[in-house]
Amino acid sequence: MARPHVTALTTLLAAALLVPLLAACGDDEPADLPPTVPPSSSAASGGTGTSTTPAAYPTTVPDVTVARTVASRLEIPWGIAFLPDGSALVAERETAEIRRVAADGTTSRVDKVAGVEPNGEGGLLGLLVPPAEATEGTLMVYAYFTAADDNRIVRMPYENGKLGAPSTVLTGIPKAGNHDGGRMILGPDGKLWIGTGESGNPPLAQRLDSLGGKILRLNLDGSVPADNPFRGSPVWTLGHRNVQGLAFDSRGQLWATEFGQDTWDELNRIQRGKNYGWPAVEGKGTDGGRYVEPFVVWSTDEASPSGLAIVDDVAYVAGLRGQRLWQVPLGDAEGAKARFTEEYGRLRTVVQAPSGALWVSTSNLDGRLRGRDPAPDDDKILELKLG
Repeated sequence: MARPHVTALTTLLAAALLVPLLAACGDDEPADLPPTVPPSSSAASGGTGTSTTPAAYPTTVPDVTVARTVASRLEIPWGIAFLPDGSALVAERETAEIRRVAADGTTSRVDKVAGVEPNGEGGLLGLLVPPAEATEGTLMVYAYFTAADDNRIVRMPYENGKLGAPSTVLTGIPKAGNHDGGRMILGPDGKLWIGTGESGNPPLAQRLDSLGGKILRLNLDGSVPADNPFRGSPVWTLGHRNVQGLAFDSRGQLWATEFGQDTWDELNRIQRGKNYGWPAVEGKGTDGGRYVEPFVVWSTDEASPSGLAIVDDVAYVAGLRGQRLWQVPLGDAEGAKARFTEEYGRLRTVVQAPSGALWVSTSNLDGRLRGRDPAPDDDKILELKLG
């Protein structure tokens, strides 16, 4: 594995002191630690900083229908990030190409990301485009990808439809043919949130000196926020197998999807500094309070969850092996409903478009589609209407 970039090096220095504290990452954490974002971010997440009671989470889900096919004949699309004009950048995992998809479905090539070395589940993965004011007035495209020695994140200026030279944000995320993570989102606190995998090496998920099997939090320049739970470390939570879905709800609470091994996939409510149990626990179980219990579990045949979007406090989970879209009301895990089961094949990414609709991409050309051959127009992006 490549040596971590400077923003992760301090993890190595802190590990000897922090590893004995892993068992304390359960129920005995001080009550004044917030579940997801620090108190300083309450205004950014829409909070008032007062003690007003938040609205109750919903217990039911709206209807959802396919309004149209936005784009087709894409090559294993992975990350989707919207630009200020309402169009989207789409990453193709195997080709390392970024394509621009206009709101009307017109598709054009932007550029190829240098240094990508596709390998199994690795390649060009997550994309993120923060507002230009968050990156000193320059519109930046963040890309998470598999390189020769690791998974890494770079950012590139985007101007006149083209990408500029990349600069490194983070290196040293373990790589392998599977469990490469890859999702990135911008939090309501203005920070970069990242889901990683343990690269098929389960013990890495429990090691604070590894970036694998974690949810990470960074400043947009790659530096480590001073209020992260483990001093000097990008790690926000540990004990994950493979995180490919991240989204915040209306309260500023982070949620994440996680691939199980043979039995249970998960949707987790992410709490600051906590341990999610892998490889000691798959699915339900806390080992006496050491680990956080999942909010929802599914069998791996029903889900294999990748992308995650939250709209009006309903989670939308894209299922790969399950070939369906799950709707989960955050007020009642028992109210989860499956949509489009085996209608469109493997579903990879789900994001909310500026119009309010959902865009969902298929992943039928990745060699893992079961039960039928890919459609002639695969892979595609579908637009879903809610309500």
